[in-house]
Order: sequence, then structure tokens, then C-alpha cells
Amino acid sequence: MWALFIGALIIIIITHWVYRWRNPRCEGKLPPGSMGLPLLGETLQFFAPNTTSDIPPFIKERMDRFGSIFRTNLVGRPIVVSTDPDLNYFVFQQEGQLFQSWYPETFTEIFGRQNVGSLHGFMYKYLKNMVLNLFGPESLKKMLPEVEQAANRRLHQWSCADTVELKDATASMIFDLTAKKLISYDANNSSENLRENFVAFIQGLISFPLNVPGTAFHKCLQGRKRAMRMLKNMLRERRAMPRNQQSDFFDYVLEELQKEGTILTEAIALDLMFVLLFASFETTSLAITLAVKFLSEYPLVLRQLTEEQEAILNQRENADSGLSWKEYKSMTFTFQFINETVRLANIVPGIFRKALRDIQFKGYTIPAGWAVMVCPPAVHLNPAKYENPVAFNPWRWEGVELNGASKHFMAFGGGMRFCVGTDFTKVQMAVFLHCLVTKYRWKPIRGGNIVRTPGLQFPEGFHIQLAKKDARKQEETVNNSA
Repeated sequence: MWALFIGALIIIIITHWVYRWRNPRCEGKLPPGSMGLPLLGETLQFFAPNTTSDIPPFIKERMDRFGSIFRTNLVGRPIVVSTDPDLNYFVFQQEGQLFQSWYPETFTEIFGRQNVGSLHGFMYKYLKNMVLNLFGPESLKKMLPEVEQAANRRLHQWSCADTVELKDATASMIFDLTAKKLISYDANNSSENLRENFVAFIQGLISFPLNVPGTAFHKCLQGRKRAMRMLKNMLRERRAMPRNQQSDFFDYVLEELQKEGTILTEAIALDLMFVLLFASFETTSLAITLAVKFLSEYPLVLRQLTEEQEAILNQRENADSGLSWKEYKSMTFTFQFINETVRLANIVPGIFRKALRDIQFKGYTIPAGWAVMVCPPAVHLNPAKYENPVAFNPWRWEGVELNGASKHFMAFGGGMRFCVGTDFTKVQMAVFLHCLVTKYRWKPIRGGNIVRTPGLQFPEGFHIQLAKKDARKQEETVNNSA
């Protein structure tokens, strides 16, 4: 009898728990949606690979079923997903008032508790100004020759190889350049390969958070641990042997750390270095790889881009001079091409914020403490804004001025947290494209399938064969190029 009573009680408790899980309490009307399985939520569906160029199936299926604003649960966290341009804009504009930056617990564990994305208020603005010291327009003007030299050097190396896997090759190029500017790192003179640790880190960046040896998440944490150990050792060495003049970002950080009354700590400084190294090379290498893939598939685009870049060379008084800032700013069609590339790339699948109090919007309530995930792919592939949204069409940006984010374009975030590295990314892409199309021809060899996940895992194995335009292989490459 007692066994039956206890069994019935357990069933009642579990049933009530499942009901409360699927029907969260709210002082108002929650957006429609499903909270999925207890504890897991809809995490497994969210992580499923996506081989389409359209809005991710996880998002699109729920948009069709529930509308542009819906609720779900990911990794045990209740989340309102927004594909609504008005709500997205509202979220970004109300940062620090109604919303604050937030990312899942796994993100903070991976990027560090003191990473710039998790900091708010004055501390965030302080770090943002520090980064602008490195990536601001005046610094980029001085950096332009270095970016061009790095692109020319790598392209020449690639032209001597049989084939090049473009994603990895461009990642290596950008990482070496960025690491030199940040910490004077030189892979050829280092006993450890810093980038290898970041590769291990990236492979498990957004994976199921199971910290067990052998899992992607565990490998990710180990990659971070090794990279952070290297950064700490560098910081210790630099403190022991300070330089007379600033030569990299590390020197600037050390000066800040030594100031009386500074709010910067060593932990925050190291997490900042880690995030900058990751963000500056991984996303940009993906964008460059997709840009070359698009050029290979759209000959009219390649022709107009090449004409614009060759016109820059033809208008120079000194044919041997490098790119000037004025020439860079004159690349009208190139910037249209970059905008269209990052619109379709949708490298960032979601931008997270947290509601600081109950918020009413379009008849729905977003409860205090709930996360909000702004979904850039749904914005960038909205047929109401973009005609034939999955088609690659740089001319759609003709006459469009983009000085930041908008309701319909948020490839670099939005609001007060608009990516401070946006101009650096555009400089690297534009300069690389300039060097590529004016001096080389190429043809895809294999790979390039788009496989998207909430992590950064596309395109797969895009190999190209590269040759100088004036090389003996010119006729062959002309016949086989896009």
C-alpha cells in the first residue's frame, strides 16, 4: 500500500514538474513556443547541422509555426528568440536600461568570467576604448601597409603550392598578423604554436556542454587552458623586461595595469587578449573564404570587382606604391561585395541579451531574467526586405550607406556593443581581395560545401589552385577560372 502511495506521489511530482517546465509562470502573455524536454530543452535540435543557405531550420520551422517572436529553452535556459526587426532594434537600443549582454554559462566558461562580452557599464566602455586604440581608423591607416604585405606574402606562397585549403590558410595569415600587433608573437620564433591551441578551442566552441575527456567541449576547454597559459607566461616575461616604447597592444595593456588606481586587472587583461585573438582571425577567415567562393561562382561579380581594383593601379603615379587610405576608401563596389558576403555568411547565429525586468512588447511579456536571442540570419534573409534573399547580389547595396547596424543588417552586432573590430575586418577583406584579383587567377579544386552549425564550421575543405596572372600557367588558369 505504501509503495503504491509513494509511487503515485512521485508520478504526481514529476507530472507537475514537467507541466511547470513546459508552462513557465509569467505576469502576462509569454510568446508562443515550446520549452522542449525537461533539462535539455530544445538544445539538441538547435545544435543540428544545417546544409542550406536559408534561415536555419530550427529557426525557420518555429517562425512558420509560432511567428517572428517565440520562446524555447537551450541548455536549461528559457529564451525568447527574436526574428522581428523592431524587437531586435529595441533590444539593442535599450542596452543597459532594459537589457544587458548575456551569454550561456558555457560561453563564460570558455571565454572567461571577465571577458569583455560579460562586462557592463563603465568597465565595458573602458575596455572598448582600449580596443579602439588598436583598431580605430588612425591605427588602421598606419596598419594598411602591413596588411597588404601580409596578403602579398601569403598569396605568393600559395601560388607555389599545388593546392591551398583556403579557410585554414587565411586563418593562419590573419592570426599571424593580429598576434604580431597584439603581443608581438612570431610563430617561427616560439617554442609553442599558439594558433594550434585556438584551433582546438574553436572545434568545440559551441558544442553540447559535457566536460568529459574525448568530447568537443572538453577539448575546447583544454585549448583555452593552454592558450591562456601561454598568454600568462608572455605577460610575466614582458613585466620582467619592460620595453622603452610601446610596440604592441601588450605594452599598452601593461601601462594601464601599472597606473595608480587602475580598474584593469590581470585576469580581465588576459581574457581581453584571448577574445581579441579569437575574434580577429576566425570570423574574418570565414568571410574571406566565402568571398572567394562567391567570386568563383559569379563571373560578372569577379569582373566588376577586378575592374575596380585594376582602375586603382592604373590611376597611380607610382606603379610600385602600396595601397593608400584614399584608395581603400574609394572601393565602392568592393564594399558592396563585402556587405553582401557577410549578409549571406551569417557567421554569428545569435546575439544574446538578458531582460533586467519584465518587458512588454507587441502584446507579449519577456519575463525578468529571461534571455533574448536576436537572430541575424532571419533578419538578413527576410524576403520582405531583401528580394530573392538567398541570391548573391552585391548590386543590391548600390547607393546604400552603412555606417553601423540597422534593423535589417546586423552582421557586426548593434547598439553600444557594435563590433569595434568591424573596420579592421573590412580592411583585411578589401586589401586581400585587391591583392588577389589584381595579381592572381585561381580555380576551385574541391570542397566548399556549406555546413552551418551554431559554431563556426563552414565552408568545408574549400581547396583552390592559385597562379600569378603573368605566369606560364596563365592560359590554363584563364580557361578554368570563374
